[in-house]
Amino acid sequence: MAGVAARLWPRHATGDRVKPAIIYRRLSKERKGKPVFGLDAQLAAIAAFCASEGFEIVGDFSEIETGKGYDALERRPQLDAALKAAAKLKAPVIVAKLDRLSRDVAFIAGLMSQRVPFIVCELGPNVDPFMLHIYAAVAEKERRMIAQRTKDALAAARARGVRLGNAEQARINCDVAQAFAESLREIVWPYRLLPSRRLAAILNGRGIKTPQGKAWKSENTRRLVERLVATKDRINGEKENAH
Repeated sequence: MAGVAARLWPRHATGDRVKPAIIYRRLSKERKGKPVFGLDAQLAAIAAFCASEGFEIVGDFSEIETGKGYDALERRPQLDAALKAAAKLKAPVIVAKLDRLSRDVAFIAGLMSQRVPFIVCELGPNVDPFMLHIYAAVAEKERRMIAQRTKDALAAARARGVRLGNAEQARINCDVAQAFAESLREIVWPYRLLPSRRLAAILNGRGIKTPQGKAWKSENTRRLVERLVATKDRINGEKENAH
């Protein structure tokens, strides 16, 4: 079994207005030991959210396990325990990000049928189950489209007869990076003036990965925006020259 942890926090007599909450944190098996949104960072984000929204954490469940597969719930005993504790207390399960539950829309839909309310910190306290399902579906579709466009760019490079080699490989990498950036233009362009760290948080929140399948960082998003801006400037320059 993957490393797990469960903790029931003592209740505090702080008045009837305090709302009990169960929190759940997960670190993907395949990302263990790599710089990701770790368990401590998730706890910090959830604790800050609960403090601002008037929730009292009465149970903390965490595990290191994959979120993939139809039987993911069977392989995530701490999520199952969190659901049962929340049902018993009639409390919500709070997670930092939607992908900490799963990146699979069918799995998210299955969780919604458990009749236990879920709250995702980055989406706010008033997002209903239907909208959580929509967010999951959109994120899954975006990931599939990005993956397909990246594959298409590689296939196009190979179709041109490009052979592997330092110079040629660099050109392939450039083509793939540009195609990947363009696949994200509609998502990224409205946020291009935001600090790169904030843009990275938005992309990570949507479950979108870098071409290497990693979480976004400031440096990645800065290069991404630079590519999109450069392409936009080049197109505008060509239009002006045409006139």
